[in-house]
Amino acid sequence: HAQLVESGGGSVQTGGSLRLSCAVSGDITTANCMAWIRQAPGQMREWGEGLVAIDQDGTTKYSDSVKVRFTAFKDSAKNTLYLQMNSLKPEDSGVYYCAARAGYACPDLLPDSLPYFPFWGQGTQVTVSS
Repeated sequence: HAQLVESGGGSVQTGGSLRLSCAVSGDITTANCMAWIRQAPGQMREWGEGLVAIDQDGTTKYSDSVKVRFTAFKDSAKNTLYLQMNSLKPEDSGVYYCAARAGYACPDLLPDSLPYFPFWGQGTQVTVSS
C-alpha cells in the first residue's frame, strides 16, 4: 500500500517562503519519479500543473513558472520529499500535491501532469496574498 502525506502549507504574503514536506511510505519508497503538482483555485485536479519532477537518479526538472524560486530535494533516509518555495507570488496559490510513479522515468512537466502519476497525497493548501 502506497501513501504520501503532504504538510507545510499555509498563508503567506507576496515574497514570503514556505517549505512543503511529503512523507512517503509503502510500495513507492523507491519510486522512479517523484513530483510536486499544483492545482490552482477552481481548477480540476486532472489539470494540476507539474512544477517539479525528480528522477530516481536525482535528475530534477522545474517548470518555467517556478524555476529559480523553488527547490525540490529528497531525504532518502527519511523517505521524505521537500519543496522549498521562495519569492512566492499570488499566482502560486493552490493545493500542492506530492505525486509518485514507479516503473517509468519522469514525464515532461505539463499543465495537466497529475494523470501521469498513479499515487498522490491529500494535498496541502498554499495561499499567497498580495
